Amino acid sequence: MIIKRIKQFFIGASCLCATVTNAQNTETLYLSGTGLGNTVTWDFYCSEGMNSGKWSKIEVPSQWELQGFGEYTFGRFYLVKGAKPSDETGLYRYKFKVPADWENKQVSIVFEGVMTDTEVKINNKLAGDIHQGGFISFNYDITDKLKFGKSNELEVKVWKESANKSVNAAERRADWWLFGGIYRPVYLKAIPKIHIERIAVNATADGKLSTEVHMNNLPKGYSLATSLTPVGENKSIGRQTTTLDSGNVQTISTDWEGIRTWDCEHPNLYLLRLELLDNQKRLVHIHEERIGFRTVEFRPKDGIYINGTKVVMKGVNRHSFHPDGGRTTNKEISLQDALLIKEMNMNAVRSHYPPDKHFLDVCDSLGIFYLEEFPGWHGRYDEKVGEKLLKEMMAHDVNHPCIFLWSNGNEGGWNKKLDTRFADYDPQKRHVIHPWADFNQLDTHHYPAYQTGTARLANGYNVFMPTEFLHGQYDKGLGAGLEDYWSNYTSNPLFAGGFLWTFMDEAVARSDKGGILDSDGPNGPDGIVGPRREKEGSFYTVREVWAPIQFKNMFITPSFKGEFAVSNTYLFTNLKECSMRYRLYATPSPLKRGQRSLLNEGTVSLPPIDPGETGKARMKLPDNFFQGDVLELEAYDRNGKSICTWTWPVKYADEYFKSQRTQSTPAKPAEIRKENEDIILSANGISVTFSGKDGALTKVKCNGQVIPLNNGPLPVGIKADFKKGESHMEGKDALFVVKYTGAIDSIVWRMTADGLLGMDARMLNRGNGGGYKGEFFDKNIYYLGLSFSFPEKEVKGMRWMGRGPYRVWKNRIKGTNYNIWEKEYNNTITGESFEKLIYPEFKGYHGNLYWATLQSDKAPFTVYSETDGLYFRVFTPEEPIHRRDGENSMHSFPEGDLSFLYDIPAIRSFKSIAEHGPKSQPSSIRIKSGDDGLRMKLWFDFRH
Repeated sequence: MIIKRIKQFFIGASCLCATVTNAQNTETLYLSGTGLGNTVTWDFYCSEGMNSGKWSKIEVPSQWELQGFGEYTFGRFYLVKGAKPSDETGLYRYKFKVPADWENKQVSIVFEGVMTDTEVKINNKLAGDIHQGGFISFNYDITDKLKFGKSNELEVKVWKESANKSVNAAERRADWWLFGGIYRPVYLKAIPKIHIERIAVNATADGKLSTEVHMNNLPKGYSLATSLTPVGENKSIGRQTTTLDSGNVQTISTDWEGIRTWDCEHPNLYLLRLELLDNQKRLVHIHEERIGFRTVEFRPKDGIYINGTKVVMKGVNRHSFHPDGGRTTNKEISLQDALLIKEMNMNAVRSHYPPDKHFLDVCDSLGIFYLEEFPGWHGRYDEKVGEKLLKEMMAHDVNHPCIFLWSNGNEGGWNKKLDTRFADYDPQKRHVIHPWADFNQLDTHHYPAYQTGTARLANGYNVFMPTEFLHGQYDKGLGAGLEDYWSNYTSNPLFAGGFLWTFMDEAVARSDKGGILDSDGPNGPDGIVGPRREKEGSFYTVREVWAPIQFKNMFITPSFKGEFAVSNTYLFTNLKECSMRYRLYATPSPLKRGQRSLLNEGTVSLPPIDPGETGKARMKLPDNFFQGDVLELEAYDRNGKSICTWTWPVKYADEYFKSQRTQSTPAKPAEIRKENEDIILSANGISVTFSGKDGALTKVKCNGQVIPLNNGPLPVGIKADFKKGESHMEGKDALFVVKYTGAIDSIVWRMTADGLLGMDARMLNRGNGGGYKGEFFDKNIYYLGLSFSFPEKEVKGMRWMGRGPYRVWKNRIKGTNYNIWEKEYNNTITGESFEKLIYPEFKGYHGNLYWATLQSDKAPFTVYSETDGLYFRVFTPEEPIHRRDGENSMHSFPEGDLSFLYDIPAIRSFKSIAEHGPKSQPSSIRIKSGDDGLRMKLWFDFRH
């Protein structure tokens, strides 16, 4: 290899020695379409399974199963005794014409991806050896096999299962769908006989550009002109020329001034143009490629550095996948996924294999770090096929600035003999890892507990970056527990970030089952979005936890002056590049009969602080500030994209309720009457019946129509025994006072003269429970409060004020905001109800209740809370039918249908709750003499 170094100089357009008319560009001719939704019809024969044994038509690119051929297999088939994977063979034929003016060029046929073994014939002549391996681009020089200006025939034979056992072990004994076919584009590439084959660059943050140029048939006296143009601009920043020697691989070093570096927050790209010039300075070949200038370093016992800045990866794992195409995707899907990833304030992605080129292109342009993995899920390639595939992968992807590390396989799927070979193909010498292993001084431990374990992050000295954590099966993991994990891990300077598992539910539209979406039971529904990119609740939790602007916890009280303590958790951005606005809303309850309205809005001044610093954001309070109900802040990045939205209630629950309730004095007072042992409170057409035996609410009527709220309040997480009940009038209000022993001291039921029913419960204010015999609260509190029964079939929807619109878990509160929300009833099972996947889910826990209206044709009612921080449990979500080994995905729900709770359980992923962080743990109760205890005040409005 010959290395040349030259000084920078600039040449104006009028002085160019080469003329455009002699330009020799690389030309491409697609034989297939470009991806899902853009295909070309070929002839096809399938050996087995659906539509086999006959010639037919197929769209290319595609997975043949989704075109109605062969059989479906999920890669965990080997766990079923005696099961075998489908192993059909596909034969493709296609006729094409090659331009006559390509006759003096070198023509290659390029396959971006074929599963799995591929034999190619051009005009009945073998293009080369059978290619083995389904995830990596390959090509053949077919110049001598073509008929220029005439019709040619392409024949491709594809074996779904490889003849090489190590290929099957690496790619097809895995936790994903095993497809077959030509699933990525096929095209011809024509280049001059003397040409630039490919390049490998090292473009560093100081403006130095080292370009390893691979050429073919290079005579003496040739030169290379290098120019750079910022992407999105028309003017080159300069042109540099050097004389080449005759070697086919040469490294050219150039220096560039005023370079704008690439990072995940400032993804500055340049179009690198290389002009190969002959000894008369005539243009022979042009090679163009986008590059970014950045310096990637791994510093042992320190961290990963980009451009001298220590970085933390906020990452997610992603499959190249779409339910209608399998692994056949398109650029629009790549862009959609990347934008969703950026919307969650993520900055990094990892996959188990090289993705589509257009996904890497999008990561380059939007600013997403990419951890590129050489395939090998648990099994590994043998050395011969592994060496070939590694060389192909590196040649294809090495120049993408988004790639910051290489991964040699996954969870044991590494051939260690290949570890050193990455550097041979990478002039940047990026670090190589073994995901899940503590290897090469970077610990990538999978699914760590909150406490990472002996000699790992907590008390270890290797850089720690789990390449999989918080597994997202069904509604578990991902956002749930992330706040704790992130707070703990980022407090350690050796933490380099991590990658959630995974981005999307991998459910395929089965062509053999009428198009139903199939995730192979519990194997595929691991995503933070659904198969068609439907957002789950964790989407918004991640967005807030990983937002680059973080607020110190606070409440808005009468002493609030418009100041917020904020931290900058960007990596490269000063907050002066961002902006923020506030909006003040009035959120009237049904008592006021209004809609949410904007009272005021304005700017919030952000402090000009660097990453890692804390300062104060300030807003000028409008005169009507404390007349509002909800304050909303929204931050925007330097491009005007929304970063995150945060909300705070302006009033506590009791103050809000008082502001909503109009005081009136009905002429007629409420009434109390007894029927047998029952007590009935009534007013304004509302009657409520309580049992004199146990104090329970047994019947509610509105103008004679039964509203089936009953069987409560039932204590959950606590115990209480009925002691006595007594009724009396208090002004125009009718009261029924129930006394208990145990966790509940008393519940006062109040029927106002205008027909509102109040419940005022005092709990946990007596150490001996008023003489209760035995323990009267659970040792571990997963939920604590009161429940009622209400038939689910009566409910059509819910409108409420509180946190929303998604349900919450104890360890997944963030990402929900205060507002008035509304949703129709649904029975969505997260990650399973693919045929009717409606988010947000209707059932579950809802945070910080102010009021809620259960909508019903026959029995609507509204409940209001004067107690801050109550969770409103609405029915019980169904468990996934296909959950693994019958293991429940959620903690059991309280008895009853509707609950008002001080505490709720967390949801776990892989690890037990004990291995999660503090916000996932059950609570405990300690009662001291003199404690006021808890007071739950609710109002029920059955009037309609």
